[in-house]
Amino acid sequence: MVVADPGGDLRRAFSDYIRITGLPHLGPEPAGDPGLLGKRLGLLNGSSWISFWSNTFARQYLPGVQLVNAGNDAVQLNFMAAHAQGEPCPPASNIEAFVRSAQDLVELGEVDAILITCSTMNRAYPAVQDALAGQGVPVLQIDAPMMQRAVEHGGPVLVLATHGPTVQSTCDLLAETARARGRTVETVALSLPAAWERLARADVSGHNAVLAEAIRERCTLQRIGCVVLAQLSMALFALEHPDPLSEFGIPVWTSAECGFERVREILLERPSSNRQNGARAASGKGA
Repeated sequence: MVVADPGGDLRRAFSDYIRITGLPHLGPEPAGDPGLLGKRLGLLNGSSWISFWSNTFARQYLPGVQLVNAGNDAVQLNFMAAHAQGEPCPPASNIEAFVRSAQDLVELGEVDAILITCSTMNRAYPAVQDALAGQGVPVLQIDAPMMQRAVEHGGPVLVLATHGPTVQSTCDLLAETARARGRTVETVALSLPAAWERLARADVSGHNAVLAEAIRERCTLQRIGCVVLAQLSMALFALEHPDPLSEFGIPVWTSAECGFERVREILLERPSSNRQNGARAASGKGA
């Protein structure tokens, strides 16, 4: 059966997708920041669908960086099941899977740094960092810089999540960040499954509206110092609310903004790689 596309909708969808994700290639990106060209970032995702978010925001903050994605839906399905059954989340098997994927990014993808983009899977950070010790590849949690800003700014910190398994991991990271700085921070955590449901129906504006209403409502009930949006998927909020300080009177931070800005700093500080995979492919040792 031939798939007809008389209106060109599918062709436009595929073209837009490739424009964001690109195709694997050897050598640097064709254009970008001179300080970033030739560098590779490994994106360690908690599911395959979120790679579109990872690529989209990385293109904005890291022009010229080649992006190498890892992670699949099995990881998310497994931690969702664990959370639903009241078991430790994320499960140890997920952390082991992340370690294997991180090793692939370094050994096969020859990346210059790795960014863990999944807030639920931020619990894998110590294991991933230990597994890559001595290889000279920095590992960053996408939500860690956001937590640092929240702690420095002061609470109460309103933590918003749309996906149930993420809430505890995010609150744990915020508490760890505060302790590392010798501080305590009051946290108000809200799970907003209605926003997740809107996103699942491709209703981005509806997703954002649920978040905005939650912020407004909580701010009428108590003093809030700042807001952190726990998941990378929630960075869509900034598309319709680009100036939260003016709109809500408090900062509303996303992991995309804070995380990719920090990655940019790290990559700009690193020397250009003398990558060997092009030579492997040319000599016939590659796939």
